[in-house]
Amino acid sequence: MESRLLRNKYFLYVTEFFSGMSVMAVELGASRLMAPYFSSSQIVWTVIIGVIMIAMAIGNVWGGRSADKRHDPDRLYRRLLIAAIWIALIPFAGRYLIAGISLLLAVFIKSNFLVWAALFTCLAIFAFPCVLLGTVTPSLVKFSVSNLDDNGKTVGELGALNTIGSIIGTFLPTFVTIPAVGTAATFLIFSAVLAAIAVVYFVTVKRKRGLCIGTAVVLLVLAALTPGFSFAFWEKDVTLEDESIYNYLQVKDSEDQTILSTNVLFGVQSIKAKNRELTGMYYDYALAAPVMAGIHTKKDNNVMILGLGSGTFADYCDRYFPGTKIQGAEIDEKIADIATDYFGLPDSVEVAVEDGRAYLTASEEAYDVIMVDAYQDITIPFQMSSVEFFSQVESHLKKNGVMVVNMNMKSSSEDSINDYLCDTIASVFKYVYTVPVDGGTNMEVFASNEAGLPEMLKKNTEKLPDGELKGMMETVSAELTGYEGKDRILTDDKAPVELLGMKVLDEIIGEELDYYRELYLG
Repeated sequence: MESRLLRNKYFLYVTEFFSGMSVMAVELGASRLMAPYFSSSQIVWTVIIGVIMIAMAIGNVWGGRSADKRHDPDRLYRRLLIAAIWIALIPFAGRYLIAGISLLLAVFIKSNFLVWAALFTCLAIFAFPCVLLGTVTPSLVKFSVSNLDDNGKTVGELGALNTIGSIIGTFLPTFVTIPAVGTAATFLIFSAVLAAIAVVYFVTVKRKRGLCIGTAVVLLVLAALTPGFSFAFWEKDVTLEDESIYNYLQVKDSEDQTILSTNVLFGVQSIKAKNRELTGMYYDYALAAPVMAGIHTKKDNNVMILGLGSGTFADYCDRYFPGTKIQGAEIDEKIADIATDYFGLPDSVEVAVEDGRAYLTASEEAYDVIMVDAYQDITIPFQMSSVEFFSQVESHLKKNGVMVVNMNMKSSSEDSINDYLCDTIASVFKYVYTVPVDGGTNMEVFASNEAGLPEMLKKNTEKLPDGELKGMMETVSAELTGYEGKDRILTDDKAPVELLGMKVLDEIIGEELDYYRELYLG
């Protein structure tokens, strides 16, 4: 029975095809599993790809040597079963391993914490199954090549099937399984496919019945647990936990406020206060831009928000400046839906589900205010941080128009990401002002080519009715500081925003870890 099955190259080809598909599914799943803890930045992606490629290389060597020593297909398909079980367990055990590894490293690592934590997490969780899957191709070459006359053809066909499987394994999780059923179910689906191939083999050769039954039981138990899976396993008050093509999404709704977090479990991306007018966060400070532009003193006003998020700033503009045309670009459709379903985004706000820069490029309108609040995890996307982008923003502003940029990581270090962003903005706009957000790490930057922004803010603030908004504008006016640009310019060709952002984040994390080290270690 064994020789008959192995003579059927189609079965070997199926094994190769789905093994290649599963490797890519694991890689993409790794990014999504790690995103809530370490972000999904290019730096984390580099760690993931590097670890998986090293693991595959080790598997290639091991698989080739093993196949040469012993012509035993049982060993290959047993490795597939083990890989299937490991992959299925990743989302359930992995979140605890991530937390444990991070806590352990926090004691010893004093710099580049996220990089080291991501690296050790990848090695502990994802390397082993990829080593096992790396043994597939050299083993199948040994089993499928029967003579030297057509060995090139056979090896080429196996390589092509592995590549095609990898391509499908790239698109399927991203566009189908993760948005539809989530990361945990995605791992389970691809592990089930690997297990099914191995079980077919062992059933055919009538061996390893216990291992096959055990694998099936593990997969069924994990399938039953999948509907209750949560990244934030320590949280009890999560209203919504979902995944989109771009983000892990978490909504918390209480009597006092509604909060949206994306990718970073411990951060807050958007917030709506229920029992007070303002949130006390950067949205309040950003309202100085429409006040500077005098939106409340004239008609036919347009506001554009690049990075709409949950729509807090749009809601403010609709509330305080009625009659203003408000448009928002949000690349993530599920976030746009959350803005409506959970944050009460006004119907008057026009929402485009599109990349902010692409939307601005296609737009022919001019705006009184353009707010830039687009973030990819920890940093502004590089394409929305360059001199070319800010030049586009400037060209879409009216004569007295104002741009406001939310920067989420203040730093006292020289040459920080905010220094680069402010210099880049100052190379496009004649007048740039900054104001730190009290009690947080954010900083708001206001820019215009019209002189007198501080004076316009004071003058237009006096025309506001007494209340929280007027008080906040007085606070912004008192803290507004002019910025003189230098030569640290970001361009479309060179904008290392993730490395710069990681540097600041490492500084923030280091300060926090130093506090706890002193507290617990003396």
